[in-house]
Amino acid sequence: MNGLQLTGISRSFGDRRVLHDVDLTVHRGEIVGFIGGNGAGKTTTMRVILGLLTPDRGEVTWEGLPIRAQDRRRIGYMPEERGLYPQMPVRDQIIHFALLEGHHTEAAREVADKLIVSLGLQAREQALVQDLSLGNQQRVQLAVALVGNPALLVLDEPFSGLDPIAVETMSRLIREQADRGVGVLFSSHQLELVERLCDKVCVLDRGRVTASGSVVELQDDGKSRWRLGFSRTADSFAAEVSMARGVNVEFSASDRTTVLVSVDGSGRDVPGEILAAAQRHGGLKSIASAQRSLADLLAGKFISSSDPGTSPGAERSLDKVGVSQ
Repeated sequence: MNGLQLTGISRSFGDRRVLHDVDLTVHRGEIVGFIGGNGAGKTTTMRVILGLLTPDRGEVTWEGLPIRAQDRRRIGYMPEERGLYPQMPVRDQIIHFALLEGHHTEAAREVADKLIVSLGLQAREQALVQDLSLGNQQRVQLAVALVGNPALLVLDEPFSGLDPIAVETMSRLIREQADRGVGVLFSSHQLELVERLCDKVCVLDRGRVTASGSVVELQDDGKSRWRLGFSRTADSFAAEVSMARGVNVEFSASDRTTVLVSVDGSGRDVPGEILAAAQRHGGLKSIASAQRSLADLLAGKFISSSDPGTSPGAERSLDKVGVSQ
């Protein structure tokens, strides 16, 4: 096994079971998005990986063997809460953590200087952490996670509170680490970002893994979807095609000229009867394949609707027109 594997991990706090037989794999060079509502058990799982918590049952392995203390020293961790000294300059901060990793003084300085350059912190190396923007604080936090030249990065909400530019910078830095062969596990509520950045996704709901795999694999539910745009309202088109067996049509809540058509079965081409109906209706402007987003997946299947931590973004604003019998 190349990388990290959790098998059957369970953990309770008193009478409350937080994790239920969690399985999770992160290969070298792979970015895995860890998603779920607040309280789903993501941070508890990360703490088990780091050895901060001991599971009641199950096994954590690294490279196919039970994980050891020296293996965990190869894990770089970024907590959701800042783990930095706010009144320490950036360069001194990184040197300090490099020394804690076991580097001698000169090597710690070299590590700090390389990370400052690679993370774009040259102009801020003497600034106090508390005086930095949130995005630059996250860069410093990532630098601290990298001082030990980790084989695995575990990042708890690394994009939380970042502006769009900082999100893009952090995304690039994470991808660069994966390209170097570092495994990356990160949690996030920003589902569009997870969908774009990750090689694989693991969905946790109330301590149970409800889905795991690539986004494409999770999206494959035996249906094909296309979004059709018309130059006028598409009510007559929707009414006609929604009567066909295995076809579902949905309007956007604010637009009656664009419809999402779902058809039972996997196929790359729009069925002929759908095209014929569109031509009869007239005014067809565009046809595009429409895969389900992670927000759709969470709201519709993998996250409990009563979960108080479900992101509001996971709700779809689509008005159902009809479902054939």
